[in-house]
This record gives sequence, C-alpha cells and structure tokens, in this order.
Amino acid sequence: MRTKTQQVQKILLDKSMNRLFGKKKKPGPPAPGLADTSAGLGGRVDEMDKKIAGLENELRVYKDKLKKARTPAAKQMVQKRAMEVLKRKKMYEQQRDMVAGQQFNIDQASFGIESAKANVQTIAAMKGANQELKRTLKKDLDVDDVYDLADDMADMMEDFNEINEALAMNFSTPDDIDEADLDAELEMLEDEMAYEAELEEDATPAYLQPAPAMPETPNAELPTPEMELPAVPN
Repeated sequence: MRTKTQQVQKILLDKSMNRLFGKKKKPGPPAPGLADTSAGLGGRVDEMDKKIAGLENELRVYKDKLKKARTPAAKQMVQKRAMEVLKRKKMYEQQRDMVAGQQFNIDQASFGIESAKANVQTIAAMKGANQELKRTLKKDLDVDDVYDLADDMADMMEDFNEINEALAMNFSTPDDIDEADLDAELEMLEDEMAYEAELEEDATPAYLQPAPAMPETPNAELPTPEMELPAVPN
C-alpha cells in the first residue's frame, strides 16, 4: 500500500503535469451526422421563413394604416413602427440566408462523401474484374490455342468446299466436247424447229388459222358513203 507521503507526492505531480500539459478532456458525445445536421438547419430555415411571413403581414397592416392616417403625428408613429418591423424582417432574412448557405455546404459535403464511397466501390469492382480477367486469360484462354483453332477451322472449310465442288460435278458430260461443236449443233436445232413450224402452218386450213390482230387505233379514215336524195316531183 502507498503511504500518505506517496499519495501526496502523486497528487502534487498530477497537478504540476496538468498545469504543464492541461487536463485530459473526457470524450464528449459523438458528433451528429451530416444528415441530422442538414435536417436541423432546414428546420431553422423553415422557422425563419414563418417569422418573415408574419412580419410581412404586419407590414401590410401598417401600410393600410399609413393610407388612413390623417395627421402627421399619427403618420409618423405608424412609420416608426413599420420601420422597426422592417428591420426585424431584414435581420431574419440575413440569418435565413446564412443558415441556408450552411445547409447547402453540409449537403455538398454529404454528396461528396457519398460520391467518394461510390468511387471506392467502383474501383474495387474494377480491380476484382481485372484480376478475374487475368486469371481467365492465363488459365482458360491461350492466344496460341486460338490461332491453332482458327487454322484448323480454315482447313476444314477448305476441305468442305472441295467436297461440295466434287459433289456438284456433272459426270454425264464428256470432257473432250468442244464449245464450237456445241454452238453449231444448237444452230442446227434452231433451223429444224423453224422449218417444222413452217410446215405446220402450211398444213393448217386458213379458216383454222388465227385471225391477224386488229390495230387498236385505225390507221386510215373509213370512206363515208354519199347518200343520194330522191328527186323532187314536178
């Protein structure tokens, strides 16, 4: 146990340390959040708006009284009271603008914090996606394998085209036929067909042959018959 002397010495030492460095402050209540602070400032702005609206109504009353005042003394008294109300109104408007500016700054700070948090999450997601893509490229996707696969596909398509060409070949046509001979034979066939058509036309009676087509518009005017009038008896 400490003796009384040691206790006294400790008390004196604590006092001297407090004089040199100051007492340790006890932790106070936690600071309010930005949302609570903004809401409190908004409430103060609403209260001041109500007060300003009340003073404006009071000014309207004094304005009517000024119109009805008959003596200069009464008019001066009304003007004095209206001036006091107007000063109070201006004071509340200045305070209202100041508090509204503070609220705007708080809201801007809150928006900045939220944006920063969103950016942190976005960057973390991008880092994760980048690492996952690297692992996928290293493990499952090899550039050389892709090139080899593309070459194999090209070879298979070439073989497939050769097979289609082979299947489309005409096996009944001899290879030693000349194009000039084919053209000559085609001309002979056309002459034979024209000759057979002439024979068929000669063998058909005239009344069974189709009548020639009439022109849609007459080419010449038909002669108009002249009618002779009977002679008048004497």
